[in-house]
Amino acid sequence: MFLQPVFRFAPSPNGYLHLGHAYSALLNQKRAHESGGRFLLRIEDIDLDRARPEYEQAIYEDLEWLGVSWETPVRRQSEHIADYSDALHKLEEMKLLFSCDCTRAALAKFAADGKNWPRDPDDSPLYSGLCHTKMNSLALAIEQKSGFALRLRMSHALKRIEERLCWREDSIGLIVAEPARWGDVTLSRKHTPASYHIAVVVDDALQGVTDVVRGCDLYEATSLHRLLQTLLGLPEPNYHHHELIYDSLGAKLSKSQKSISLRALRKEGMSAQALKKHLGF
Repeated sequence: MFLQPVFRFAPSPNGYLHLGHAYSALLNQKRAHESGGRFLLRIEDIDLDRARPEYEQAIYEDLEWLGVSWETPVRRQSEHIADYSDALHKLEEMKLLFSCDCTRAALAKFAADGKNWPRDPDDSPLYSGLCHTKMNSLALAIEQKSGFALRLRMSHALKRIEERLCWREDSIGLIVAEPARWGDVTLSRKHTPASYHIAVVVDDALQGVTDVVRGCDLYEATSLHRLLQTLLGLPEPNYHHHELIYDSLGAKLSKSQKSISLRALRKEGMSAQALKKHLGF
């Protein structure tokens, strides 16, 4: 039986799209077209402090200018908080969550005081374990209502995995996942009801995404995503982590570095056709 491939492009409305976003969107659309699959757009606006309506509108305008089309309706994460809450409750029922009221500054100081403190793949200090013995229930964390995060108790989670965790990377084959490198990762905060990690695996499952095509800066996160998918009984997509786009100085394009946006290039007179040719499409 033929399973129609489903691809998605999932930007966050916390800034304007740049060339890196254009490349990922165009590549996803190209692969969907070549495979006879579907192409979805998802707005990842779960960060309630940074998401802005004007940036979301700009996403639609930029993609239309590029000639990218997508299915409707568009899934917006802020409208599906209950889905992420259900996933967190499932992990809580498995006794895999604990609440943490440590500030980032305190955790950074703790790590700084330790010699050669280990770091996760994002180069952040691994969680120290300070809150392992306090406020261990989700209910207590919710009642506290301020200053808490929900973390995954990694050692307990790994004990529940009976098979070797892997994922299928396009053009490479099976990759062995190493979720332990992420430590007791945060899955929810007060102002971000679900982290990127929990939201993305839930979204992909509910939307039937079969092929995740994204930048290689998220390659290491796939280990954690495979763990969460297995714990929650979610399907495993195929993965392809493409190369990133860099500026003339060799720096990765990013919103935080205020890389030149698509709308700025458009205002300078660049055509969509010229931009796509520049990116290899």
